[in-house]
Amino acid sequence: MFDRRLLQCFDWGLLTLTLAIGGIGLVVLYSAVSAGAAPPDIVLFKKQLIWYGGGMVIMVLSFLFDYKQFERFANAIYLASVASLVAVLFFGKYVGGSRRWLSLGPFSLQPSEMAKVAVIIVLARYYAKMISTGGMSFRDLMMPVFLTAIPFALIVRQPDLGTAMVIALIAGVMTLFAKIERRTFSWLVATFTMLVPLVWFFLRGYQKQRILTFLNPDRDPLGAGYHIIQSKIAIGSGMLTGKGFLKGTQNTLSFLPEQHTDFIFSVLSEEWGMAGSLTLIVLFMIMIAWGLNIAGRCRDPFGIILSVGVTAMIAWQVLINIGMVMGLMPVVGVTLPFVSYGGSSIITMLMGIGLLMNVSMRRFKFE
Repeated sequence: MFDRRLLQCFDWGLLTLTLAIGGIGLVVLYSAVSAGAAPPDIVLFKKQLIWYGGGMVIMVLSFLFDYKQFERFANAIYLASVASLVAVLFFGKYVGGSRRWLSLGPFSLQPSEMAKVAVIIVLARYYAKMISTGGMSFRDLMMPVFLTAIPFALIVRQPDLGTAMVIALIAGVMTLFAKIERRTFSWLVATFTMLVPLVWFFLRGYQKQRILTFLNPDRDPLGAGYHIIQSKIAIGSGMLTGKGFLKGTQNTLSFLPEQHTDFIFSVLSEEWGMAGSLTLIVLFMIMIAWGLNIAGRCRDPFGIILSVGVTAMIAWQVLINIGMVMGLMPVVGVTLPFVSYGGSSIITMLMGIGLLMNVSMRRFKFE
């Protein structure tokens, strides 16, 4: 029988926040794909609307069933995700030098995006059972490292270092939240510090180029540094209130690269200025605080760690995307949640919101 308390505890605030950010994203995307074209080319905009429709269905399914079911099927979800990543290596579609997508008729799906949620669920299940006041030992951390390393390695192989990094960062936040023994934590920090310089020798040529360009964008202004230079020009030219909807010159004249995906925040800044940019950033900050508040109110370990993981996913992507388009971080190809074009990204983020709503609306069961 339907429990009326589920409806009473429904998180209308989180839904409103999601719709507000999504609405801003659709307005900016329309400008990014149609400005300067006569007639406007809005095929991608229509596709994004379809992805949003599908994503909303996934979001509803994510909060319709008790989130404890996700704990029960965590291993199966994780294995299915790893299998899809393996399938990409054999049957994936090449786009721009990377093999990241599986073709599904007229659409393509990026399994590495879904892998974020799979890793969050399986780690939340593990940490919920292992959490203790004294913290976890090195031995306790072997399994989470293994569970994170497999999708990390498969995604790096595509290659997609940005998404792999996001998964590692999400796992890092969840691990720190679950608590580590002081001695183990010191050992991990020392090991990480020693290994970081060695990472350089395993990077591909274009990845080294991105880091060198981040340190000095002017070393190759017409080549590797072109993206970030044009992005910073667009953001700066927007000034306080922007140039107006569909009037961004960097966007209209196609100076901005990937303006509908990774660099869409630059389009927003150019057309809506600092006022528009800060509005979106504040909405993201409220959403992140909302997610942490859901974790804080929950009394079930799995629900708490699941909420922390989903919130970390949103927070890291916002931080990395805005940081890279402003030249504060290397360009690593991470989308801006709910705003950048991309079906896999939209579905993954709405799935994450559905999980947060799920935990929020069932909190009364543990009160």
